[in-house]
Amino acid sequence: MIDHIGFPVSDYARAKAFYATALAPLGYSLVMEVTQAQSGHAPAAGFGADGKPDFWIGGEGGLNKPLHIAILAKDRATVDAFYEAAVAAGGRDNGAPGIRAHYHPHYYGA
Repeated sequence: MIDHIGFPVSDYARAKAFYATALAPLGYSLVMEVTQAQSGHAPAAGFGADGKPDFWIGGEGGLNKPLHIAILAKDRATVDAFYEAAVAAGGRDNGAPGIRAHYHPHYYGA
């Protein structure tokens, strides 16, 4: 079981604002932030639900390859709300919400 995941971003402030908005419909918020002064390295922001940061971004610089992360939503309406929030926050569309039968017959994602 994965406890948490983290990845570097090229624009820390912009990414932090994006994920704060996009993840809110999933019940996620900024739970913890570690500054450069505290850690001696690039800042990091941990998002999560119920007080546990399990989704982290760090200001070390961007990735040069795609990264796929899937966060469980409680229902289809929540997937729709996440999609709308992510696009409104500046996210790019890789497919509107809908069935992704190649995963399984009832997989609904965006």
